[in-house]
Amino acid sequence: MWVFLASEAMFFGSLITTYMLYKDRTANGPGPTDIFDIPFTSVSSFVLLMSSLTMVLAHDGAVKRDEGRMRLWLLATAMLGTVFIGGQVFEFTSFVSEGMTITTSPFSSSFYLLTSFHGIHVTVGILFLLGLYTLSRLGRLPMEDDIRVDMIALYWHFVDIVWIVIFTFVYLIPVG
Repeated sequence: MWVFLASEAMFFGSLITTYMLYKDRTANGPGPTDIFDIPFTSVSSFVLLMSSLTMVLAHDGAVKRDEGRMRLWLLATAMLGTVFIGGQVFEFTSFVSEGMTITTSPFSSSFYLLTSFHGIHVTVGILFLLGLYTLSRLGRLPMEDDIRVDMIALYWHFVDIVWIVIFTFVYLIPVG
């Protein structure tokens, strides 16, 4: 798992670097200061970060062999991840309506590639969470062997940490 996460970190690092190189190349299209809604994205980011807390509670339920509690927090984590993805879809839709598509400029291409790549990871995480929930409901997730919960919790926290880095570099660092 650590090798996988290291390779993913390198992917995200290269995408963030690409974004930083192209963030000023707007080709007369909208730029970051024209288009970003920092308060909205901050709330969306807060929702995703709260999902790390619910994932910790789900993992704690698994460690204490409390399946009901684990399932509750797995669903809460998946729900918060879904809210984050909904916010990303809303944000992308409003950007497109304001004239920023993936082909508008190098800035827009690198922005959509980076944030979509992250969104795909969150979506995969949601599917993992729902898979764990389903396995638990079917009695096919033995509580004495919670390695799957450990791995998915690690993946979920990784995706959240990556978002903190993306949010900082993309939304908070001003355009030079």
